[in-house]
Amino acid sequence: MNGEDLALPANLMLEGQTPIDIATILLDGLGMEPLNQITPKEFCECSEEKLFRSLRLLPREEVDDVLKMEGKIEARCEFCGKVYRMGPDEVMKRFAEAS
Repeated sequence: MNGEDLALPANLMLEGQTPIDIATILLDGLGMEPLNQITPKEFCECSEEKLFRSLRLLPREEVDDVLKMEGKIEARCEFCGKVYRMGPDEVMKRFAEAS
């Protein structure tokens, strides 16, 4: 590992440096001053309504086939991992309301 590798952001993070520390190291001599700091929060906007809107993009026959084979529609949000399930009655009701 050469001296340049030590200043790579990934290596600095592995050493436990904070984002401010990393910016200070990488921008040394440029007079960097942090303007605003926030604490990130986990937030996902997934919902059952968004699941249904996605279902409406599929051919109706495909939705019906899944309902026939599985007895329900099930989807997992790729961001937060929440699982949504809709039974056949709910799916049919929503399709009827959307028409």
